[in-house]
Amino acid sequence: MLVFRLSRKKYPDGLSGKGAVLCGARWNSPGTELVYTAESRALAMAEVFVHLSLAMMPDDYQMLTIEIPENVSVAAADPSVLPENWADFPFIVHTRKIGDSFVARRESCVLKVPSAVVKGDFNYLINPDHGDFAGIKIVETNEFVFDRRLLKPV
Repeated sequence: MLVFRLSRKKYPDGLSGKGAVLCGARWNSPGTELVYTAESRALAMAEVFVHLSLAMMPDDYQMLTIEIPENVSVAAADPSVLPENWADFPFIVHTRKIGDSFVARRESCVLKVPSAVVKGDFNYLINPDHGDFAGIKIVETNEFVFDRRLLKPV
């Protein structure tokens, strides 16, 4: 399976999970290491773009294509256990507990979760501390430029 991640060029190790461990995010608390990836390039862009201000159009991103081998264990979050406000910002404790528990259990290397940005699409969270992680590789890196039309006023 191929998944995608937008990463700043100044952070050359796109599979480290260090950013998530420092600040936490929707699916992990600070201190819990996860690598966030998306099922498509478009979703990877959308997941980053929602956090950018209109005044800031970064020019130092790269799109990573990441291969998760078929033998790597993938679990899926159960959407039926998510509260109505699971996609709210700021992030809620409930979704963070799901990711934290996933990492602590170490039963699977990858967790499929719904996207809060694009309903019906999915993100894949990778646990870099799992034994299967060694098989996951970046297979392509391309410069990524945000289309300036994304900032045009309507």
